[in-house]
Amino acid sequence: MTNNGSVLPWGSPSFCFRLFFFVTCLVPLLYFLSMYEWGLYSDRLHIVTGNLTILLWHWPFGPSYSLEGDVCWDRYRIPGCRLVDQRSLYPSADLVVFHHRELMTGQERLPFHLPRARHQTWVWLSLESPDNNGDLKPFNNVFNWTMSYRRDADFTIPYGKLVPKDRDTGNYSSTQGYIPKNKSPLACWVVSHYNPQQKRSLVYNSLRKSIKVEVYGQLEGRVLAPTNLLPTISRCYFYLAFENSISKDYITEKLWRNAYQAGAVPVVLGPPPDDYMAVAPPNSFIHIEDFPSTTELGNYLSQLILDEERYAGYFAWRRSHQVKLYTDWRERLCSICSQYHILPAQKVYRDLEAWVRVYCCPLVAK
Repeated sequence: MTNNGSVLPWGSPSFCFRLFFFVTCLVPLLYFLSMYEWGLYSDRLHIVTGNLTILLWHWPFGPSYSLEGDVCWDRYRIPGCRLVDQRSLYPSADLVVFHHRELMTGQERLPFHLPRARHQTWVWLSLESPDNNGDLKPFNNVFNWTMSYRRDADFTIPYGKLVPKDRDTGNYSSTQGYIPKNKSPLACWVVSHYNPQQKRSLVYNSLRKSIKVEVYGQLEGRVLAPTNLLPTISRCYFYLAFENSISKDYITEKLWRNAYQAGAVPVVLGPPPDDYMAVAPPNSFIHIEDFPSTTELGNYLSQLILDEERYAGYFAWRRSHQVKLYTDWRERLCSICSQYHILPAQKVYRDLEAWVRVYCCPLVAK
């Protein structure tokens, strides 16, 4: 009440009724929005209040890893990330990850028969090229996110990458100190499954008319033991890092391990040069598309080894960087937690096949 005896608005019965009505409507509304994830941040609150639970529905290709303890923190210093593989935890899992190979072959099936929590997201995982993923149409309108080597995947998990060295471990006056010694063969190629109609086979058969290529694997009956792989390649000036499939961003261990780790200059066949430039240093690889013919490529390689300084330039990256390979599925899965909060909650891949095959060239030559 004011000094002149009038009643203030917030003291009137009508105002109190309106306030009561507003509060009684607001509280259920906020609860409703949080339950159905229509709030701006409601679907992310559990990151602050507790661990993000990632359920791996089945281990890729069979072999499993230990998940005892706080794996993501103990091994990779990623906090708030709980990685599990017990299907009994499905109702409470925030994300469920499905590896495509087992779904494609029928070894595993999606749990459509189980009720799915509204906040739960399903992740499609594959490191295979589109040519090896089979028919993807049955998986349209199923998955919320993708996990792949592709740079435009929701979770990008490359086969490898270059990371800065903690410190320079060598005292070299030139890049040559980073090049393995006693090189002899001009080029070498390790191939497990040879298909004469693949593009890589056609390029190899054309290139060997210009230069000598040492071939290892089932093709020549010279199978290398794993311990001999890198030492053998290190004696070659160049390594044919030829992918068995040509598709967007598909750059495998052939570049990261076989060439870079071994210490041979990679001659690459795979996605376009821009895809390699996006993940690898310039002047660290030789792309076949930069040459009009294999004859000119062969001539370039033969001339390059005669110029020691120019050849050494292809190893300049080794002064400041080193190769990191991704081989442990736990590390890949734990990386989800560092990216989860920036992804859109309401997302569904309506046409997964169209996304997977956005850029894919024929595996076999026409």
